[in-house]
Amino acid sequence: MPYTINKDSLTTKVFESRSSMGLDAANLVSEKISELLKTRPFVNMIFAAAPSQNDFLDELVNKDIEWSRINAFHMDEYVGLDANAPQGFGNFLKERLFKKVSFHSVQYLNGNAEDLEAECDRYADLLRLQPADIVCMGIGENTHLAFNDPHVADFNDPKVVKIVDLDMECRQQQVNDGCFGTIEAVPTYALTLTVPALVKATYVYCMVPGEKKAKAVYHTLNEDITEKHPSTILRQHSNATLFIDEKSSVLI
Repeated sequence: MPYTINKDSLTTKVFESRSSMGLDAANLVSEKISELLKTRPFVNMIFAAAPSQNDFLDELVNKDIEWSRINAFHMDEYVGLDANAPQGFGNFLKERLFKKVSFHSVQYLNGNAEDLEAECDRYADLLRLQPADIVCMGIGENTHLAFNDPHVADFNDPKVVKIVDLDMECRQQQVNDGCFGTIEAVPTYALTLTVPALVKATYVYCMVPGEKKAKAVYHTLNEDITEKHPSTILRQHSNATLFIDEKSSVLI
């Protein structure tokens, strides 16, 4: 049976398996969407693209949700990756989610834009026009949120979207996840929503399964709330839920 841990403002739910974790997260997110749609015409959502999200996304697409009343964004994208590469986060989410249901709108972040600063500004403007109600995210092996690795994370970042370089642990995770064959193939730069842009959302649902995330889960719940471990900021969010499985919970 799942059990709950409360640390500061963060609720953590622990499950026996990835599948049960994904199902519960999808249930809670779909219920929140339905609740919000009772009082507004649209719900604005931000999604993460990573293998850690697969169980959740597989369940979410089968929920009875008014997708035509949801505006969708994704939270990061590689710079310079081939536009059709399956590792692209927009492409990942298109395959897993965006083409399976009919959203009101889907806004893609373009890592191949000629002017990357202008692309950051464009996406930031869209997010200001449609402020996020719900963020569905993961946590990296280095505790990053989106591509806010520890060396570039800023809890008081004035930007909404920015260009970042990726640290070696982050790039190695992409190999560990099976997304790239070698670390040399992993791009070195990306566009990312900043930490304040992510945690500004009213509700945050964070799915973090697997043994490779055990240290990150431990740090998230036990370290000081600083940019050294970006995911610790979730403990200050008033409506954040962390979903973990037996393997990612072994150190807590």
